[in-house]
Amino acid sequence: MKKDDVVEKMAEAAGITKAAAETALKAALDGILGGLKNGERVVLVGFGSFNATQRAARQGVHPQTKQPIAIPARKSVKFKPSKELVEALQ
Repeated sequence: MKKDDVVEKMAEAAGITKAAAETALKAALDGILGGLKNGERVVLVGFGSFNATQRAARQGVHPQTKQPIAIPARKSVKFKPSKELVEALQ
């Protein structure tokens, strides 16, 4: 499912135009991103939670040459699905 498919389903479910649904989706995603950038945990009840984490620098291996490579530290996002979401997929 692509972004356009999500926008279309949102528009149909809410009875609004696709443009309004796209604006709403963009605002929701911007809100989630803003919270993660501020180091906050973003919880969507019934769906799951997003949490920004810091990954430490580490050594890796280049798969073709088998040479060791340095992987730098970086920020990452973890998602934990809610119990309701997991049960809905069963």
